[in-house]
Amino acid sequence: MALNAYLNKKVSVLTLDGRTMVGTLFSCDGSMNLVLADAYERIIRPADEGVPSEEVPLGLYIVRGDSVAVCGRVDEDVDGKIDWTKVHGEVLGSTRHV
Repeated sequence: MALNAYLNKKVSVLTLDGRTMVGTLFSCDGSMNLVLADAYERIIRPADEGVPSEEVPLGLYIVRGDSVAVCGRVDEDVDGKIDWTKVHGEVLGSTRHV
């Protein structure tokens, strides 16, 4: 499986319902089920809401394969320089299989 190269690396996972989870890929299988260690959800909010974006800790987290839209490796140097509380954007819509 192609994701085996990402084991023990920091990844970002976008789900079909528009959520973003980040964590260390601990395990994966052929059905795209993922286990993330030290995971957190990144919640990016629009600037006009007046509420800062946030990262919510999840700990050890399982993402079911049928809800994964995208999984990619995170550049930790770039990611570490971003203050995610100051990042704003529109909410991602949900995606569905056609």
